Amino acid sequence: MPIDAAKALAAPPRTGEISWTTKDVQLYHLGIGAGVPATDPDELRYTLESRLHVLPSFATVAGSGAPGVISGLSMPGVEVELAKVLHGGQTLEIHRPIPAEGTARAANRLAAVYDKGKAAILVLRTEVRDADGPLWTNDAQIFVRGEGGWGGDRGPSIRLDPPVGEPDRTVERPIREDQALLYRLSGDWNPLHADPEFAKLAGFDRPILHGLCSYGITLKAVVDTLLAGDVTRVRSYTTRFAGVVYPGETLRIRMWRQEGSVRVDVSAVERDDAPVLADTVVQHS
Repeated sequence: MPIDAAKALAAPPRTGEISWTTKDVQLYHLGIGAGVPATDPDELRYTLESRLHVLPSFATVAGSGAPGVISGLSMPGVEVELAKVLHGGQTLEIHRPIPAEGTARAANRLAAVYDKGKAAILVLRTEVRDADGPLWTNDAQIFVRGEGGWGGDRGPSIRLDPPVGEPDRTVERPIREDQALLYRLSGDWNPLHADPEFAKLAGFDRPILHGLCSYGITLKAVVDTLLAGDVTRVRSYTTRFAGVVYPGETLRIRMWRQEGSVRVDVSAVERDDAPVLADTVVQHS
């Protein structure tokens, strides 16, 4: 069986040191579209080292190691083809503001394996701490087509009721033609986002944007419009990847204020608001 759930869940965490510099943070911010306009003081907080703050979603690439979708496939008990894999969702909990440069210890383990019948979902948990204590916890939900059906736990439903009423804010964010090529320099080398032949093998007519790039673009929009540009207010951020984005398209990001949180819905403008991110919540102080 390609996925041995018992073996995968029993495996000990993989631990290692990660480090990052201001250059890594700046490259990530550019990869999610920061720096437009280049001299805007609000954008300089993402691009200029003397003013740099760190968008919490940087945690998904910090250390430039393989992202959850890739590293989860190398865990004990997991033997599946990369072309069958999609990133199903992401949850990030921030314990303290992320420093602009640092060194920390990361521990990776499979926290859950769910049987969805025609597919399996792997939950790869990454816990990161530095000398001062926990920094963040990252859960990547990895959707593996054709690998369910062994009679395992189906897992919880993550579908939320739709937001009520008109959104408090709606913004649109254009995606550059080379956005995926720039974003992958932060460590996600999956050829699905660059190689047309591999994209066709995976069932797409051309390379798609990284889900985590849309994830970062969306969090930046929420911080900049509803959190007064203060990245330290973000406590957690969760989403379900509901559809693909192609470089060159435009994201429509709708936001609803709630007590201590923001509900978000993201769609692709050019494809009649085709869903991109769903069940998306930013918890904040």
